[in-house]
Amino acid sequence: MKNGFNRIALFTVLSQALLACATPMPPQELLDARTAYDVATKSSAPQYAPAQLDTAKQSLARAEQSFQDNGDEPVTKDLAYVADRRAKLAAAEGSREQAERTRAQMDKDFRSTEIDALETTKSKLENEQRARAEAEKGLADAQKKLSAAMASLTEIAKVKEESRGVVITLSGSVLFATGKSALLPIAQEKLSEVAKALNDQGFKSLLVEGHTDSQGSADKNMVLSQERAESVRTYLISQGIPSDKIKAQGIGSSRPVADNSTAEGRANNRRVEIVVEPLGK
Repeated sequence: MKNGFNRIALFTVLSQALLACATPMPPQELLDARTAYDVATKSSAPQYAPAQLDTAKQSLARAEQSFQDNGDEPVTKDLAYVADRRAKLAAAEGSREQAERTRAQMDKDFRSTEIDALETTKSKLENEQRARAEAEKGLADAQKKLSAAMASLTEIAKVKEESRGVVITLSGSVLFATGKSALLPIAQEKLSEVAKALNDQGFKSLLVEGHTDSQGSADKNMVLSQERAESVRTYLISQGIPSDKIKAQGIGSSRPVADNSTAEGRANNRRVEIVVEPLGK
């Protein structure tokens, strides 16, 4: 009887061990992303950088889903790396915004104590400034409008001047699920802000370019990049961009901006660029 009991116990232990071995362990990149997101949720990000934190949450969800579907594969590690970076960015942005608001409040408090002393000087300057303000009003309004539009863009995308025009770069991981061309919900929010800024700023024409990393075949990447560019173009048109002023073009993996041998480089190469030809160019 005792020997029978021992055999049953041994069988139970071995079965549990085999089941444990059959369950794949998450890659270190996914563990890091989970930790980074947990830290971000406990930081000032929920209050001061909710959009960035939501982006990080969705990135982590895509990495978790990839782990469930694909296991410990490069695509899972890549998505986890992006989620980790976005979580850390959300935490950093929350701290920066909190510090900026604190500084602004301190400035406001300081200015309020100086108002009485400034009133006398202000009254002497008003007559001189009024004549100058009338002459500069048109230019100031235009500059303010342009600055606001560009500031709005730089909050959600990379903006730089090139010989071909102003280039607005949006991360592909924010816009699309892996291997898909349908816009994610967060992507529509980001593109709505881009459309508003572009309409406020004004432009002569737009070219939407889709870019991929070098993984997969060149033909497949070209098709995917064209479909993604078309998705962005269609959505921008729905937000008031004239259809005759915007084109879409798939570039595939032929114009990398970073090394495709690293996860960070591939993440940077998966992108959509909107090339803006300014008015008067």
